[in-house]
Amino acid sequence: MAANFLHGVETIEVKNGGVPITVVKSAVVGLVGIAPAGPVNEPVQILSSSDAAQFGSALSGFTIPQALDAIFDHGAGTVIVVNVLDPAVHCEQATDEVLEFVAVNGRANLAHVAVRELVLKDENGETTYAEGEDYTLSATSGLVTRLASGGIPAGGKVKATYKYADPSKVKAGDIIGGIDEDGDRTGFALLESCYQLFGYDPKILIAPGYCTQLSVASEMVAQAEKLQAMALIDAPVGATFDEAVTGRGPAGTINFSFASQRTVLCFPHLKVYSAELDADVLEPFSQRLAGVMCVTDNNEGYWKSPSNEAIQGITGAELSLTAKIDDAQSQVNLLNEKGILTVFNSYGSGWKVWGNRSSAWPTETDWETFICVRRTKDIIDESIRYSSAQFMDRPIDKALIDTILESVNQFFRKLQGDGAIMGGLAWFDQARNPDTKIKAGHLLIQYKFTPKPPLERLTYESELTGEYLVSLSGGE
Repeated sequence: MAANFLHGVETIEVKNGGVPITVVKSAVVGLVGIAPAGPVNEPVQILSSSDAAQFGSALSGFTIPQALDAIFDHGAGTVIVVNVLDPAVHCEQATDEVLEFVAVNGRANLAHVAVRELVLKDENGETTYAEGEDYTLSATSGLVTRLASGGIPAGGKVKATYKYADPSKVKAGDIIGGIDEDGDRTGFALLESCYQLFGYDPKILIAPGYCTQLSVASEMVAQAEKLQAMALIDAPVGATFDEAVTGRGPAGTINFSFASQRTVLCFPHLKVYSAELDADVLEPFSQRLAGVMCVTDNNEGYWKSPSNEAIQGITGAELSLTAKIDDAQSQVNLLNEKGILTVFNSYGSGWKVWGNRSSAWPTETDWETFICVRRTKDIIDESIRYSSAQFMDRPIDKALIDTILESVNQFFRKLQGDGAIMGGLAWFDQARNPDTKIKAGHLLIQYKFTPKPPLERLTYESELTGEYLVSLSGGE
């Protein structure tokens, strides 16, 4: 009964039924690396190639621009970028470097890229030239262009002194990160703040070029467990087939000795054409796999395995691996057997991702070792948790319990209709919710669901029979 007096008519609004559960974003890559430009140790949301331009173009030694190109070659995905290269710390000095301007276009390239504090003087060191009056500078690429209206003579030579970013000074500790003396997060630790900043966490973690170090790979696995994400880890450049396989055991010498349902081992490196070098270069498989996973999530759903999906933008692979769909001894099958994702390229197939299992296989044989099953469970569990914030602190009664149950069951019906799961059910068990727990404000809601495993093995049973020879006599 209302506390106030009313001589009249009123309407009381009652909410019955479930509330929608919103699915958390799955096609989100957490990329930690180095770039020739852009913010430093700050999570930056990248939604398109135009957003990616702030980190500069793909230049040798810098991992972020190349990785962004690899992801967006597949046309989909959101990337949270953390650039750990601090130009004030990870730098070197070039002194009196001689530049000669090409007479035709008045251009000259510095020996290094990602430059700052450039000082240009004449050959004798007597005249200092001014940027904007005598020349222009593209700091990211290190291109200096002589202005015809300035004081630098056509085809002349100058001496350049400047500082430049040195990728070799970035160490594993910079990528791993942590909390600095000011209480700020750095490196991979910054990804833990993404939900507060953007409303979602990265679900695919990569650190191209650095994940080959065991220390970085171990941190990625730890972060994947915290964020309920998948860590994509590459073998080192130059690793052989045998090293990849033995790397799974105690005698291994590479970073493949993981047994985690949230770790994907990637082998080998891939070949991609570099406009900078006008030649094919090797790049990590992990960044292309991230792009494949994003576009697969968007086009087919996070419950679809990335295996047997096309890899875009590559010209080949570091190693030529035997690949035959009906040969258990082919190298791609032997890699999959050891829990390693690889590439499949056979006659007329094109380049495809090949493999369904996380690094937990073959130590674990449960179906959660399927990458898509693990991701499906993570996405569903997290979606239910986050959408349940609206129930918190409401009075516990049957109406609240019914609303929670209907919300989750409604969500399961939607997922089943979308083809994400085979079915699911949420329920309230009174025996597991004693008075003591309810008095403490604690409810236990149970649910179960069935993801869809991928078709990893198809067996046909054939029989040679003479029963159809009867057709020779005209019989039916």
